[in-house]
Amino acid sequence: MVFLFAAFSGCKKDQFESDENTIKDYLAANNLTAERTEEGLYYIITRVGTGDNPTVGDKVTIHYKGYLTNGNIFDSSYDRGEKSTFSLANLIEGWKIGLPLLKEGGSGTFLIPSSLGYGENPPSGSIIGENEVLLFDIELFEIQ
Repeated sequence: MVFLFAAFSGCKKDQFESDENTIKDYLAANNLTAERTEEGLYYIITRVGTGDNPTVGDKVTIHYKGYLTNGNIFDSSYDRGEKSTFSLANLIEGWKIGLPLLKEGGSGTFLIPSSLGYGENPPSGSIIGENEVLLFDIELFEIQ
């Protein structure tokens, strides 16, 4: 049993390193500079807001575009033509970590390793694959 756990942990470590490399390669290829949280989320603040920062207990109203490192968009409130409101507590870990880095009125790009996204369980019917690095451009309009 210990052996299985050790092998599982090694797989997770390998995936984490693979995601790190994918994100670093994407940043280099696109001439971008990002900050990194201790959890492994990379972020770029593109507009500093002037309002409050949300907490995990808040609802947020945002515009967002979610895409893969190859540029394929998998979801976009912009394409739907309306902002979205979410309870931050119900979102993927990458958003729970990233959105509190934005102030109301601010925007940013998050580069989310698979462990903070959908990991081995991507949404059914989505173009998101298992262990896929996700990118999101997010504008934070309102905190409730």
